[in-house]
Amino acid sequence: MARITQVSDAAAAPEAAALFSAIKGKVGMVPNLYRVAANQPKVLAAMLGLNETLSGGAFDARTREAIALAVAGANECDYCASAHAAISAGLKVPPAAVDAHLAGLSDDPRLAAILRLALAVVAAKGMVADSDLEAARAGGLSEADVVETAANVVANIFTNYLNHVAATDIDFPARRARAA
Repeated sequence: MARITQVSDAAAAPEAAALFSAIKGKVGMVPNLYRVAANQPKVLAAMLGLNETLSGGAFDARTREAIALAVAGANECDYCASAHAAISAGLKVPPAAVDAHLAGLSDDPRLAAILRLALAVVAAKGMVADSDLEAARAGGLSEADVVETAANVVANIFTNYLNHVAATDIDFPARRARAA
């Protein structure tokens, strides 16, 4: 059971209600994570803005979802594992690849390098070793890719932690996150 209110449409402040309308227009519903964030509409706006900005980066949606799954696995966030598994399925990512991404793995060498770096960022709380950066570079990642990986990790840590604090009710087909 949720520990923080998942704001209903009727109870939403005007700014949150406008954001809810925009979310519904894009995804057809308002996920409970956004309903939790709507307790402070500026936080919801910031979350949406960061995700929208990152979607304009060099990483495609499948890559961003793979990072989200790896971070959810590392942080044991069942809500995010469930949400991002559903989003990945919508992107036609095979179920075996979703399972691999939750464990921080990929058969694609470039994506594998991104996920290894993402997990290193999580494990080291951002204080990655020189060897982690060397491995990322050896895996073909540019400095821009390293920065974009870190940004996507941080965005997902925020949602993982907010879900942990709130005990957000899962409103996607439920998945268990697996620690990497």
